[in-house]
Amino acid sequence: MSLPMNEPLPPAGSNLPPARRRRTRRQLYPFENGERGVFLTDLARRLVPTTDFFIFSLLAGFVLAVAILTDAPAIFVLAALLAPFMGPAIGLGLATVVGSGRFFLQCLGGIILGSLIVFAFGALGGLVGRFIPGIVINNSLYHTAFSWPDFLLLTVGAALSTFLLVKNPNQKPLVTSVAIAYELYIPIAVAGFGISSRIPGLWPDGLIVFLVNLAWTALIVTIVLVLMRLRPNTAFGYGLAMSIVLICFVILIALLGFGSAVSTQLALPTAVPTQTLVPTPSSTPTLEPTATETATPTLIPTNTETPTLTVEPTLSQAYIKAPDSNGAIIRESPNFGAKVIASLLNGYLVVILPETFDDGTTVWTHVRLNDRRDGWIVRDLLTTATPAPGW
Repeated sequence: MSLPMNEPLPPAGSNLPPARRRRTRRQLYPFENGERGVFLTDLARRLVPTTDFFIFSLLAGFVLAVAILTDAPAIFVLAALLAPFMGPAIGLGLATVVGSGRFFLQCLGGIILGSLIVFAFGALGGLVGRFIPGIVINNSLYHTAFSWPDFLLLTVGAALSTFLLVKNPNQKPLVTSVAIAYELYIPIAVAGFGISSRIPGLWPDGLIVFLVNLAWTALIVTIVLVLMRLRPNTAFGYGLAMSIVLICFVILIALLGFGSAVSTQLALPTAVPTQTLVPTPSSTPTLEPTATETATPTLIPTNTETPTLTVEPTLSQAYIKAPDSNGAIIRESPNFGAKVIASLLNGYLVVILPETFDDGTTVWTHVRLNDRRDGWIVRDLLTTATPAPGW
């Protein structure tokens, strides 16, 4: 029996069960008959790394090496602009929706290989930096520590990139991808620079920041996809999503210092053993002979001779104040070619030691850092925080 031609055909999906029809209407993308799978497959294909990804990673790595050597913030931004579309980083989150272990490994391998290229250029820049006297790396140090503005920038960049890519898969969100490249490629390049230049504070700090930012990117992408009704459909997808959440949760606990707090609390019970106080009554007989030994008061005058600590008040303090940069270099000896001990930002407080050295052109001052290390710094880069003779 055929339907009359003047009557409308029943809408597609009307023969579905009521629960499935309601779920279809709630979806942002009501895919039917495999359309959802076709959409996700096409989206995933655009995130797999290609030759262009590695070529632009090579270009960004070269510019980052120059940025670290020149300590110029504008060149750091230029390197992020020249970086490729960070599709593999977004693909780590999309793999949880697709539920494909092969796709996850493709994206992970692509982002690792691209990062190794940037790391190698950073290490090459570190070898060059060893021959540059008085090199300043203040801007590089900013990218080896965690900060909430960086997390906010990475969160916004990953969220907007994912949203725009899902809304319009035919166009790559290159502008928002710059934020992801900025937070991933700069720390790994700084880590490579630190491992070859042997300047403290860069390696492995930059590597840790890179790994944390990569895991955070995958988590944000997964959350945005879930909010856009693109949920995992397989057990592997849910397991991968939970793994990413747990990794980020552990990282946040470490950043907030909960681990150290727990360790100190667990160490407190070891100081409780009051059982050592029980044998004290047995020591009362020893008090009788000690009373006869009147020579013990002679020990008191000997302690009065120990105030050799009077030297400490003579040590004054000073702040790092470099007018032409954001900080100064502390060296092992009073020489511009000496080994770098630390790179301190302006405002850092050091202790001024009595020794000074004048090589005829520069006056060097012997200082002590907060971690008890000693080094030498150009005297003109210090401003006294406490009164000191001759300053």
